[in-house]
Amino acid sequence: MRQTVRGAYQLLVLTYRIDPGKLILSLALMLLQSSALPLAAPALAALTDAAVEGDARRAVIAAVVVAVLVIASLTAGHFAHIFYFELGDLALMRLERELVELSNDSPGLEHHERADYADKIQVLRTELQRSGWGSMQALLSSLGLGVAVAITAVLLAGLNPWLLALPVAALPPLLLGRRAESTAAQARDQAALDNRRARHLFVIATDAGPAKELRVCGLEGDLRARHAAAWSRATATLWRGEVRASVLRVAGQLVFAAAYVAATLLVVRDAVEGHRTVGDVILVITLAAQVNAQVTSTVTILQQLQRTARTMADLEWMREVVRPRPVAGLAAPLPAPDAIRSGITFEGVAFTYPGTDRPVLADVDLSLPPGTTVAIVGENGAGKTTLVKLLCRFYDATAGTVAIDGVDLRHLDADDWRARVAAGFQDFSRFELLARENVGVGHLPDIGSDEAVLAALGRAHAEGVLERLDHGLDSQLGTTHSDGAQLSGGQWQKLALGRAMMREAPLLLVLDEPTSALDAQAEHELFERYAENARRVGELTGAITLLVSHRFSTVRMADLILVVADGRIAEQGSHAELVSQGGLYAELFNLQAAAYR
Repeated sequence: MRQTVRGAYQLLVLTYRIDPGKLILSLALMLLQSSALPLAAPALAALTDAAVEGDARRAVIAAVVVAVLVIASLTAGHFAHIFYFELGDLALMRLERELVELSNDSPGLEHHERADYADKIQVLRTELQRSGWGSMQALLSSLGLGVAVAITAVLLAGLNPWLLALPVAALPPLLLGRRAESTAAQARDQAALDNRRARHLFVIATDAGPAKELRVCGLEGDLRARHAAAWSRATATLWRGEVRASVLRVAGQLVFAAAYVAATLLVVRDAVEGHRTVGDVILVITLAAQVNAQVTSTVTILQQLQRTARTMADLEWMREVVRPRPVAGLAAPLPAPDAIRSGITFEGVAFTYPGTDRPVLADVDLSLPPGTTVAIVGENGAGKTTLVKLLCRFYDATAGTVAIDGVDLRHLDADDWRARVAAGFQDFSRFELLARENVGVGHLPDIGSDEAVLAALGRAHAEGVLERLDHGLDSQLGTTHSDGAQLSGGQWQKLALGRAMMREAPLLLVLDEPTSALDAQAEHELFERYAENARRVGELTGAITLLVSHRFSTVRMADLILVVADGRIAEQGSHAELVSQGGLYAELFNLQAAAYR
């Protein structure tokens, strides 16, 4: 219950900050709606007694009061709906925006690669849609309901103190309803993994990218079967949870139903004995019906508030997970340097991904001189990309130190360092923007500069992509737009490489398998340009170009080649030095060279 109250309070504070005027007006209208109907009950009783006694004047007055109160309730509820509906949508947009911000708030990638984070995101994507105007309605209705219950209790006590047991009989439905919602929520959490799997398979089955492979491999049937199995498991889990929840809710309602019947019989007996009027019987029946409606509303409202509270709690969990941790002993982060003078060093660096116990890197010691082009080679899973992640500071080393000119990378402001990093990755993003914007986002200050974008495309040897677009830089990209251009994988990749070239003077240029969609000749020509650009930038800022590739014909042009094996630097040196040593690099190089003979 504490979590529910806390979640409701957080939502109330959030909406007050968004628009206090709309919140106060909505609350006033909801209080009017909630109090009008209970107050109409004694007026209805007076109308009945006046009619039985033949007092036309009193009957007319009572009828007018009943009509005014009922109309006030209906009208207030209608206008309250208008205001809290809009307020709920604004709250939903604010929460969705915060979810986006939280997802990108951390300088690192740790949370994106956690299974529990993925499950939370899956639940939040679903639950946030339920947290709009529905949550606002539940919140305001709960406040109005409190006023209605208080008025009803006073009226019941005036008839017979024993009738106060009727609202008390509402406790079992409330408590069991709360237990029911917890049961259903637990089922939703348990179904999150299968839900996520089903969603992933659905995207694969409906996306254009995998369509060719699905048909060639004949995977359509298998994919459908896997999707159906994951969906069935998720549905079964949710169904079991809802059945258990429904049993609890029905049990609570049966307790109240027994109290409802008993209260009605109590007043009817008093009326038969002449202690109560017909109006009193009508009053208790009306109030009992309203208490029943209040109980039903309370259970429904409580369920919605519990779901809202869980959503707010999940957001708090995400804030805690994503929140950047301060570096011990550092009062404030240092700015990134303007140039690299002595180089980048790794001293005793080890790294283990969170949630695992197997080190990916261990005892890494190396020095990357300023102004050099460094190539990293090795088998899949050897730790090449992890080295890149540490240099980009997506993660901090588990042990040891990565230093820039002798300064621990963890002591530098992450955003400031990233502003001096340019990168092209194998798993690049396909931004469905204008072609100019697709490239220009690589350096936001120049996103609208045709000159800067064309220069970056030139450095990436990607000008040819524009020649195939009807409107050049003004062409809309992506099939989600009716006028969007459909690009091949290689064309998308070339634009991503242009994006990586937008920063003219980075301190670190990372190219992590950025040309996987290009042929060997195109890659070789491209990296010749990169090497030339690397020398130019290196002379200006001491920048280091880091190249990860499986093609040895490309990496041989690097000043320094690092051979990574089993999380360690197995060999390092120039191409000629490594070939002459006859070690792992020479073996891999000769194997690949033989394939081209």
